[in-house]
Amino acid sequence: MRSKQVKACSIAAERANDIIKAMLEQPTLKTARLILRPLRLSDARDLQRLAGDRAIAATTCNIPHPYEDGMAENFITNCAIAFQKGEMVNFAVTLAADGTLVGGIGLTIARENSRAEMGYWIGKPYWNRRYATEAASAVLKYDFETLNLNRIFASHFENNPASGRVMQKIGMKREGILRKHILKWGEYLDLEQYGMLKREYLRI
Repeated sequence: MRSKQVKACSIAAERANDIIKAMLEQPTLKTARLILRPLRLSDARDLQRLAGDRAIAATTCNIPHPYEDGMAENFITNCAIAFQKGEMVNFAVTLAADGTLVGGIGLTIARENSRAEMGYWIGKPYWNRRYATEAASAVLKYDFETLNLNRIFASHFENNPASGRVMQKIGMKREGILRKHILKWGEYLDLEQYGMLKREYLRI
């Protein structure tokens, strides 16, 4: 029994170290109204509350519903590990004024192809305030200027045109539709894809 407790404590300490290391290494991005920073374990409660809204899960591929206890902590830990491996970078989207967590945004990185996929969500209480556009613009810049990648792309469900408008506002081009590409809660949905190349970004 004692050996199991020691092992559990060791794993917890390792997880904490991973998060601390990622927080120290991952940059923080600032915009006029937002601060995009590494996720912290202290964000778990707010993350679960906001991402746990069915309306959020309905518009994303990877956010589960219901968002059960422990999921936020695991997600935050996995983000730190993925960042250290160079596979992903995820930011907490917070208000510059008071630090309130309002959403999340990140990149899944494929270094071998010099590209990244962007994904984002904003909590329902903070919709219609252009936070997604502001955050996405900052991450677009990070993709090309800091990571020095050649391409960035993103996609949205056919029933979420507001996300497509975010992609358009930051200069991405509509590249096509993946027909009935996602099975979401028993329904096949089209996936509309947008992208931008570095040479296009440099002309903005």
